[in-house]
Amino acid sequence: MLAPAGAAVAKPPPGLCQNADPARPAIRDLPWAQQLLDPAQVWPYSTGAGVLVAVIDSGVDADHPQLRGRGKVGTGEDFFQVGPLRANFDCDSHGTAVAGIIAADSVSGVGFRGIAPGARILPVRVTDRGSTDGATKELDPLVVAQGIRYAADRGAKVINMSLAGIDDDRAIRTAITYAQRKDALIVAAAGNQQRDGNLLPSYPANYPGVLGVGATDTAGVRLQSSQIGKYVDLVAPGGGVLGLARRGGHNYYSGTSFAVPFVAGTAALVRAAWPKLTAQQVAQRLMATALPARGGSDRYSYGAGVVDPYRAVTEGLSAERPAAVPAMVHPPVDEAAVAKATAEGHLMSQAWTRVLGMFVVALLGVLLALVVPAAVKRRWRPAHAPSLAGEPLRDDPPDQLFLLPPPPAER
Repeated sequence: MLAPAGAAVAKPPPGLCQNADPARPAIRDLPWAQQLLDPAQVWPYSTGAGVLVAVIDSGVDADHPQLRGRGKVGTGEDFFQVGPLRANFDCDSHGTAVAGIIAADSVSGVGFRGIAPGARILPVRVTDRGSTDGATKELDPLVVAQGIRYAADRGAKVINMSLAGIDDDRAIRTAITYAQRKDALIVAAAGNQQRDGNLLPSYPANYPGVLGVGATDTAGVRLQSSQIGKYVDLVAPGGGVLGLARRGGHNYYSGTSFAVPFVAGTAALVRAAWPKLTAQQVAQRLMATALPARGGSDRYSYGAGVVDPYRAVTEGLSAERPAAVPAMVHPPVDEAAVAKATAEGHLMSQAWTRVLGMFVVALLGVLLALVVPAAVKRRWRPAHAPSLAGEPLRDDPPDQLFLLPPPPAER
């Protein structure tokens, strides 16, 4: 396990975490999801610096070595417990895993790193344990709604909601509208209750303006449990993905809960690189730059495709203004050259005229040399006289064909 550097500064409050997730060992290998999305290639253009991402979940272990960067994880607020409590601890690892996929720093000897390591995390604790099926029925909707409003009021520009349910709750819906009016982009899980081909409702993913995220496995195929519906806007790795675990280690996780932070992290990259874009423009950009899913093109299963951090940030990005097109300039006319070419043309024309005239004179001379002696010898009489016929020529009309009997003069 990765030992935290120095003493823990965000230990769980006394009396909490009675049935906490145990410590996990560190996993050194580069995970398949990071190999697929390759976030390092986009970091020269954006790391998500300056963007606050709220994680509405089970809390975040701010003592994890990959989350201990200066100011990486705020204290946040705990709405699950009664009283003004912080949320930078985690009893379950669910929120810590989500936060790590979004913004974990790179550390020596570990392949795992977050999509937007420059982003900051605002933990918002609404449960003590992440749901295994992402169902909001296990959460108090009023608590979730409070968490959303808190995140929006604290300036979160991306709100990660790795939770889903089948009920349209008014409190959550109005809280999301409130956050959207403050230009926060809500990214939510599609849910993990798919068992057949039936279309299931999913909230908050189905609310207008919310980016709904489905999950794919290592083969690029929709995770069997990932729900299908019109609320699926994008997909991201979610089957057997590596994430942080509380108390310094790593663990493998599956479900749409863990696909959401890949999209939320990418949204943070875009918001840092394109700060003038609104939340909805960021959402449109994420969908427009998605890659086709290897599993197919079914809109309800894969949405616009697989989120692509590099394209989402760099598509159309240029550090330089486009160069102005120079005005077309016609070269000046060289009058001397034109006059010279005209004179040469006239001289050439005159030369050809002289040659042709000389040829005609020569030809006439040859003809006269041949014709005149013969004419003198015949005393200028025609060479051949026409022969006279014995009878006068008759000017008969041409033969005619008559359809009726011919007239008497023709019989």
